[in-house]
Amino acid sequence: MDLLTQGLLGATMAQAGAQQRETRIATGIGFAAGIAADADILIQSEQDPLLNIEFHRHFSHSLFFVPLGALIVALILWFFFRKRLSFARLYLFAFLGYCLSGVLDAFTSYGTHLLWPLSNERVAWSIISVIDPIFTVILLVTAIIAFKKNNRLAAYLGLFLAATYLTLGWIQSQRVEAFAKATIAERGQTAEILLVKPTLGNILLWRSIYRYQGSLYVDAIRVGLITGAQLYPGESIAQFDRARDLSAVPDSSILAKDIERFSHFSSGLIAIRPEQPNVLIDVRYSNLPNTLAPLWGIEIDPEQPDQHAKYNLYRDSSKQTREKFIALLLGHNDVN
Repeated sequence: MDLLTQGLLGATMAQAGAQQRETRIATGIGFAAGIAADADILIQSEQDPLLNIEFHRHFSHSLFFVPLGALIVALILWFFFRKRLSFARLYLFAFLGYCLSGVLDAFTSYGTHLLWPLSNERVAWSIISVIDPIFTVILLVTAIIAFKKNNRLAAYLGLFLAATYLTLGWIQSQRVEAFAKATIAERGQTAEILLVKPTLGNILLWRSIYRYQGSLYVDAIRVGLITGAQLYPGESIAQFDRARDLSAVPDSSILAKDIERFSHFSSGLIAIRPEQPNVLIDVRYSNLPNTLAPLWGIEIDPEQPDQHAKYNLYRDSSKQTREKFIALLLGHNDVN
């Protein structure tokens, strides 16, 4: 999730493990530890554009890295807090702040190497967006109360409410998945792969992606907390097949390996963008949940197989896109 939310969860976790007189100092340590895992965003290379997306949410987010990650944070902060805390207490707060960083990211759809090095799978439970204001506000308010009152009871309340909201997100995902399966069956199709994920900032409007006979289909599904599901039919596209679409590119080439890396990052849900035949897109994400307009993709040049693919962003924040998104979110019937 975003850095603020990661830090707030870390702060709240540290507050929950602090004695009353330690609550305020634990807040700062936990916040710093909570965002430390995302230092992997600094792993970049001008020569290899995919290095960043390959290593973001990688080893530093693994459950097995938590003790070491917390130790690194504690050693850095020891210089500032050595006169106020024992190293054992400092490490405890750093550990509590760091321990759920990877888990929180795994609740989103982006993908997190939660079990590295035992598994290279990108875990994505897809029950909350990478940015969710309600979830963030829950942690923000309770962390501030705990800090001001110098009392960890508010931190317990914040963790309980945050867990409750995640549970609600899971319930919503199950409702959306059931509706998506019913819709697919009505179309006379079967889903070889099905992914449902919340759209930005909410758990009401979702994007459904499924594969059927070599094509990827996307739909928008809105499910109110107490109302039924509403379908906004979307688009379809042929799933990328390298043997068919880029058979001339040698398997050992840099370009072939970059395509494989991008496919792993995108859970295999990639396709050639129709209006740009030299661009592979991540079908999981779009500017609108019922369209194929991508958020990102890679630019490939089959004529230069020993050159790295170029990573591009295609975010559309135009007024028209924002208005359509809001209309979908509100459940309007006349969304074009």
